[in-house]
Amino acid sequence: MTRLRKMMLEELQLEICPSLPRNATCGLWRSLPFHKRPPDQVGPDQIRRYQAHLLVDRKLDANTVCQHLSALRFFFIKTLKRKWSVEETPYPKRAIRLPDVLSRGEVERLIDSADSPMHRMWLLTLYATGMRREERVQLKVSDIDSARMLIHIHEGKGNQDRDVMLSPKLLEELRGYWRRMNPKPKTYLFPGGGRAHAADVPMSAKSVFHAVKHAAKRAGLQKRVHPESFSPTPIVN
Repeated sequence: MTRLRKMMLEELQLEICPSLPRNATCGLWRSLPFHKRPPDQVGPDQIRRYQAHLLVDRKLDANTVCQHLSALRFFFIKTLKRKWSVEETPYPKRAIRLPDVLSRGEVERLIDSADSPMHRMWLLTLYATGMRREERVQLKVSDIDSARMLIHIHEGKGNQDRDVMLSPKLLEELRGYWRRMNPKPKTYLFPGGGRAHAADVPMSAKSVFHAVKHAAKRAGLQKRVHPESFSPTPIVN
């Protein structure tokens, strides 16, 4: 393994994730256009030709090409300590796809198709508040303000705090969830399972994503469903 390659793989693991699998970092290295010249001699001209090769010859979509360019940018800035000019190496425009918004009936089918009562509570909270999944997993027990019928969200989108309405129906469901939980959540309203629960840390946002996907499949929904497909209009009854 060359010195530059070793440096890049080590920095990737430090910057992104200490436990990042080596096959993932090696795959990223292989995506870089270093087969014809030393890595530290690659410049904007070679990168533009490489980008055209990915788009025209390999027919990769814009999102995939952007991932390759991000790998190059990381190598230039973090490993070579060189500047990266967006003007000289522009990213291709990504296709913008509007999310499929579910009707109230489809959301009810989705919630009723949850794999477990716990998953049902996750989905119901998303629908009743319109909050994002990253905000939901960070909810704390102290954020539920039943006296003012509000849910306090801290450092949401744009690192902004805000309040959302707590409907009577959701409050009733949350109280039922609390009665069923054993042991009771200490800090986070939805703690992680197993060791994460014992350590009093929040669950993973990825768990919410998979819960939505599984429920959509069980409900037979044909739309592209993800946590952001829920209507932001709270339920009040």
